[in-house]
Amino acid sequence: MTVFELSKLEQFKSLSLSKDSDITGVFCCDLLSIAMGKAPSGSAWVTVMANVNTLAVASLTDVACIILAEGVSFDNTLIEKAKEEGIAVLKTDLPIFDAALLINNLL
Repeated sequence: MTVFELSKLEQFKSLSLSKDSDITGVFCCDLLSIAMGKAPSGSAWVTVMANVNTLAVASLTDVACIILAEGVSFDNTLIEKAKEEGIAVLKTDLPIFDAALLINNLL
């Protein structure tokens, strides 16, 4: 499954789509220091952390996309920053576990 394919599902809304990337797994974590050291490259990172540091960690770890769960979203400034940096960001109203489980079942 790719980020573009995931963004077409009704449960997800794209905030920033750049290049299309294959999703190789799912990673759930809200503690940015742990995510920085453990998020696998190519994963869909599911979190509720919606701040500029989330973008920095995504860039460092080379995740396929950030999935903001629980109805959390970036403000317009962060959406523009994600677009500038080529970081794919989607949002969902699903709880973190349910979003991760759905993505995992689609892989």
